[in-house]
Amino acid sequence: MNSKSSTIEVGADGVAVITIINPPVNSLSLDVLYSLEKKLEEGLRRDDVKAIVVIGYQGNFSSGFHISSFDDLQQGKVAQPKPGYVSVDILTDTVEAARKPLVAAIDGYALGGGLEIAMCCHARISTPNAQLGLPELHLGIIPGFGGTQRLPRLVGLAKSLEMLLTAKLVKGEEALDLGLVDAIVSSHQLLETARKWALDIWERKRPWIPTLHRNDKIESIGEAKEILKFARAQAIKQAPNIYHPLAYIDVIEEGVVSGPRAGLIKEYETFEVLLRSDTCKALVHIFFAQRGTTKVPGVTDMGLVPRQVKKVAIVGGGLMGSGIATALLLSNYPVILKEVNDKFLEAGIDRVKANLQRRVNKGKLSEDKFEKALSLFKGTLDYESFRDVDMVIEAVTEDVPLKQQIFIDLEKFCSQHCILASNTSTIDLNLIGEKTKSQDRIIGAHFFSPAHVMPLMEIVRTQQTSPQVIVDLLDVGKKIKKTPVVVRNCTGFAVNRMFFPYTQAALLLVEHGTDIYCIDRAFTKFGMPMGPFRLCDLIGISVAMESMPDRTYKSMLIPLLQGNKRLGETTQRGFYIYDKRRKAKPDPEIKKYIEKARENSGVNIDPKLEKLSDKDIVEMILFPVVNEACRLLAKGIVVKASDLDIASVMGTGFPPYRGGIIYWADTLGSKYICSRLDDWARMYGNFFNPCAYLADKAASGVPLSVTMDPTKSRL
Repeated sequence: MNSKSSTIEVGADGVAVITIINPPVNSLSLDVLYSLEKKLEEGLRRDDVKAIVVIGYQGNFSSGFHISSFDDLQQGKVAQPKPGYVSVDILTDTVEAARKPLVAAIDGYALGGGLEIAMCCHARISTPNAQLGLPELHLGIIPGFGGTQRLPRLVGLAKSLEMLLTAKLVKGEEALDLGLVDAIVSSHQLLETARKWALDIWERKRPWIPTLHRNDKIESIGEAKEILKFARAQAIKQAPNIYHPLAYIDVIEEGVVSGPRAGLIKEYETFEVLLRSDTCKALVHIFFAQRGTTKVPGVTDMGLVPRQVKKVAIVGGGLMGSGIATALLLSNYPVILKEVNDKFLEAGIDRVKANLQRRVNKGKLSEDKFEKALSLFKGTLDYESFRDVDMVIEAVTEDVPLKQQIFIDLEKFCSQHCILASNTSTIDLNLIGEKTKSQDRIIGAHFFSPAHVMPLMEIVRTQQTSPQVIVDLLDVGKKIKKTPVVVRNCTGFAVNRMFFPYTQAALLLVEHGTDIYCIDRAFTKFGMPMGPFRLCDLIGISVAMESMPDRTYKSMLIPLLQGNKRLGETTQRGFYIYDKRRKAKPDPEIKKYIEKARENSGVNIDPKLEKLSDKDIVEMILFPVVNEACRLLAKGIVVKASDLDIASVMGTGFPPYRGGIIYWADTLGSKYICSRLDDWARMYGNFFNPCAYLADKAASGVPLSVTMDPTKSRL
């Protein structure tokens, strides 16, 4: 059997069953589509076939086009069919217009092109746990096989816009309520029910209406235009820098106003343009980069099997410890939380309960699962119950002697196979574990706050950390739905180290004349969730000071704010002022602090920096970040450049549609970045000096993402 094909079997009842085959999830490719087309033509041609059922191999209908196919099409590696061949010639004029009824039997996933094939059929039967959706939004494109025209006709305009513009997946039961499928049955009844349904349509016992001819769910033109107008305003507000959400609305509107055939034509024309857009290329890069973080040479290629982690202990029930405990409980890990006294323990347990309760309130966690999570959760004041745990994560304050003592205690009480992890964000792991004999099982598990929400986890390895422990933690990361990035032990690891110049550069600009709030606005326009000063207020101004003294801009503004107890959100005053709901408002008083800082440091306003464009603001602040990222690459702190792209997107909110920090830098070119840093270094000091790695790349014209051997670095 060809692994990328389809088969046809005709039963005695006259129903042909066509099976899509491309394990494990029956993803589509041009080969699969051409094979499916041939089998459909055979079924329609044969006199012994009354009706056709389309099903996926081994319990999965189809997860849609494999993402590598987009990459191949973008790079011209495969011959592309003529525009509209699949959506019009095959799916509309062959499948939907067929003289024999077709029924889709859906189990597992029906996503993207897979769901589009199902929507062309004359009925859809699903299992309760099947997942259906059009998630193309995440890849910077729109559906290309008629999804923008058929989904509104099955579920209505408002619901289809919600599904398309949030890339929402729905399960079988909800799909039935919406009208996306016609019946729900168990997996073992699926094929039999679909065959019977297809024959009922053939015998006119059930309706036989092509999806594109249905209008019962489509609103009147006037009402439809109002819905589309509202959706367009929301799309512009939520994603002002990207076009493809608006393209969905434009294409749907074409189908509503000018008819489905016109909509199909606009859809495939728009799809072709978006497929080759910078946004699509960046998001496809992020897709592969995210899946590549778990491939670590010399670790994951050694054939090591993850050991089973059955129980986890957390030391410290503060914000981070309680967040980590929540993440583990949500994935059914039994968790022990240790604190130093009853008061702190009770507070930690209450934080975990509150985290879980918020998920219940938002409809993301059922009451049963809430109770199950709490049943797995225990508190303790000593280490006695740590004897049978498989992993401990230390999450106490950043205090070296305290952490050292905890790891001495852990070595005494935990079994020899137990993984000893620290959530430290700043302290050298070798220092934390130097008084133990367990360096081979000491590892960093650095979560980002709030730990049960943020998707990134930095796995920090020392020279002594065993590959087995890294493999074990990668497996835990996967099970708690985190994207892990493996980094070597260094100051600040990957995210904090890379982004430490972010606030530093912003402070330099402010003290030389750039407006604080203009800087933050420039970054939110760029696509960051918040600018450097709003972020500084969020994490705390004292935390923002921690950095590397050898290349720090020594701002006089921070000590002034600290001296006046303007520490950010926690004190309701920082660079902004905050109301009781923590809503930020610019503070006119901040100007007097900036003037005093200039006076203290002897810095004068630079007229050029006073009138910077948004582009220049972003570059003067992010190019030092790129420079620091280059130092990480030069020292081999991360395995590959794409790991820093994922770290920037998932750890700091860098816009994914820009591809991550290194990918974005490569779109501008190392020569341009290096020359600008050189210029600024001459004008404003060594803070902007490009590192040797960046200078070498600029001189040779090689992309930053092409890494060199760290042993040959001139850093």
